[in-house]
Amino acid sequence: MKIIVDAMGGDFAPLAPVKGALMAQEKYGVDIVLTGKTEEILKALQQCGCKELPKGMEIANATEVVEICDDPATAFKHKKDSSLTVGLNMLHAGDADGFVSAGSTGALLAGATLVVKRIRGLRRAALAPTIPTAKGKAVLIDCGANAECTVEYLLQFAYLGSYYAQKVLGVENPRIGLLNIGAEESKGDTLRRETYQKLKEAGEAGHLNFTGNIEAKEAMLGECDVIVADGYSGNIMLKSIEGTGKLLSIKLKEMLMHSTGTKLAALLLKGQLGDFKKMLDANEVGGTALLGISKPVVKAHGSASEVGICNAVRQAMEVARSGIIDDITQNIDKMRIEQKAE
Repeated sequence: MKIIVDAMGGDFAPLAPVKGALMAQEKYGVDIVLTGKTEEILKALQQCGCKELPKGMEIANATEVVEICDDPATAFKHKKDSSLTVGLNMLHAGDADGFVSAGSTGALLAGATLVVKRIRGLRRAALAPTIPTAKGKAVLIDCGANAECTVEYLLQFAYLGSYYAQKVLGVENPRIGLLNIGAEESKGDTLRRETYQKLKEAGEAGHLNFTGNIEAKEAMLGECDVIVADGYSGNIMLKSIEGTGKLLSIKLKEMLMHSTGTKLAALLLKGQLGDFKKMLDANEVGGTALLGISKPVVKAHGSASEVGICNAVRQAMEVARSGIIDDITQNIDKMRIEQKAE
């Protein structure tokens, strides 16, 4: 298997992407294509102790870089020789099995949509991170790609999330919840109420395991496996989780460092505290799958370390092996809403 890594994307590029690629090669035996400025990539490899290009690794030279300050909607068009554009074109041409970037989310979404293309019949691609819950983890879809949504978008997100939970995460018959301000069927705005009815119909037809509306607090307790949301509310939920995680870590550290007794307790709980920290660490997840694109694309966190890039490569491999894209393609008719003639 071969995965393309955008070596110029992210806060710590090119060193973190290069280190992460080397780590993934060693850990998973995957072939890697690094896209970006050849001289800078080779310099980063030297910093990692590689005097020459490792076996199974190649460089696709790109003279430009999409910066965070660039307009996401047009950056990949204006910078046609950027590491992002070069990598997406290679993926579209079939030169690799997946693509990973820690660069601009907006530019990656726009580039993947216009270069690699959406699966035919899908209205929008969606960002689908996995979030920690009291019972394990859940897929949150969408978390920022589509701030304004229609009923059909949300219906399709439910299917995409269900296939991802089943095929990639190994969840049998994933429970689908619609993020809302209350559990009752009548709760929420018009979009949520109409989406509820379409998801209910899909559940009654046996296409989805729809369990109803779910509040954010219940979702965090693990009461569903897929949380369906528009990108606006989904992003707020995701950022709230990230902020809460950091707050808990800060306060827990303050509490455990308070006295000799609490420091001793911290020493005794070292293993459990390490597990807790890992659960809240975005680098351990790897990245966010961009679902709905015709080939595997994974967005790593902008501040991803080499561990984060390595895990994002693993995630891209899992998506490529899962067969999820074929499943979505074959079942696209279930995800459409027939438009009534006026």
